[in-house]
Amino acid sequence: MKINIDRLMQEIQDYGKYGEEQNNGITRPSFSDDDYIVRELFINQLEALNLSVKVDPIANIWATLKGNGKSDSPIVIGSHLDTVPNGGKFDGALGVLVAKEIIQTLQDNHVSLKHDLEIVSFTAEEPNDFNLSTMGSRALTGKLSYSELVKAMDSNGVKLSDAVLKAGGNLEDLSKIKRDDLAAYIELHIEQGKRLEKQDLSIGIVDQIVGIYRDKIEVLGEPNHSGTTMMEDRVDTLVAASEMVIAVEKVVSKFNSDAVATVGKLDNFPNAANIIPGRVDFILEIRSSSKQERAEIRKKIYKEFALIRDRRKVKINIETILNQEECTFDGDIVQYLQRAADSLGIPYTTFGSMAGHDATHMADNTKSAMIFVKSIDGKSHCPEEYSRLDDIEIAANTLLQAVLIADNELD
Repeated sequence: MKINIDRLMQEIQDYGKYGEEQNNGITRPSFSDDDYIVRELFINQLEALNLSVKVDPIANIWATLKGNGKSDSPIVIGSHLDTVPNGGKFDGALGVLVAKEIIQTLQDNHVSLKHDLEIVSFTAEEPNDFNLSTMGSRALTGKLSYSELVKAMDSNGVKLSDAVLKAGGNLEDLSKIKRDDLAAYIELHIEQGKRLEKQDLSIGIVDQIVGIYRDKIEVLGEPNHSGTTMMEDRVDTLVAASEMVIAVEKVVSKFNSDAVATVGKLDNFPNAANIIPGRVDFILEIRSSSKQERAEIRKKIYKEFALIRDRRKVKINIETILNQEECTFDGDIVQYLQRAADSLGIPYTTFGSMAGHDATHMADNTKSAMIFVKSIDGKSHCPEEYSRLDDIEIAANTLLQAVLIADNELD
């Protein structure tokens, strides 16, 4: 029994049309117009497969293929359908569409599982204008409270509660969101790196995920006329922030590890050619498999920031917006994926992920693990993001076999 790769690849192309940019990138953040369209499309397709479909309070989409009743704990597969700005068509959507293809394959072959098999498409896995990434999985696992969510607004003043309501959820029902009945969660995702390509492997089995820390930093100075304010009289926040960005790179480069730190989002105010910037907002992100290392990196970065602050005579305000612990996946689920690959004669490697995923949070709620698909040139979060048909087919069939193994062995 194998998935229908032609059907799957056609769906990847079809979904890639929503939010498509002129350069072939895709911009489909959660709660955008294209996101709402894709949500409706996905739900309609699930219902056409005669699946039971529901949208939970945070607007995660769930669909169930009923089992034969021998187990009342469902196995869940899925990922997310939202994208970063100008991203690719595979990140997230591949995992959701492979999950749907696996269910169609089971239906085509008249296979009935002991467990219910559920698909989930999580809300707002990617960073977004509400500054709440992995929103759906964190809300599901109790890591985002009602008070945090209900006060959230985007840069246009739209309330998250209204955006969720439009997507079919309802924050007022958040207390009902928790799932204690799951047998397992398995997520397929593109690697977004070069490790598989360097080893000439189609797939990798993921046994852990690094921790991710993010601070929103506000640098305050004095906006003024760019022509009449002499250089010695300026308190230029953009110059100060630029030095801080360089300091981040210098600090992390001195650590002999796989730790990384990034300033990937920076907003300059008032952003006019003839005004000295009076405020800059940016987000500092630190990733490492060690909580202690992340703390040490942060400490050294802020020591440099303080020196820049004092020299440049600016002020700094800091708000922590994400402090996600590292995650070790369940050994049984990792083994099921390894056994599935072995049964198909597929070579693989087992490693940790440097990118965060919904599976990080699901691992706190149920037995979880991931399978990665090779990314060509390691590219992701860009229009050039690509995974080959053969690699996708291998990964999807490995996940299918892992689901069958899990169905047989999990209570």
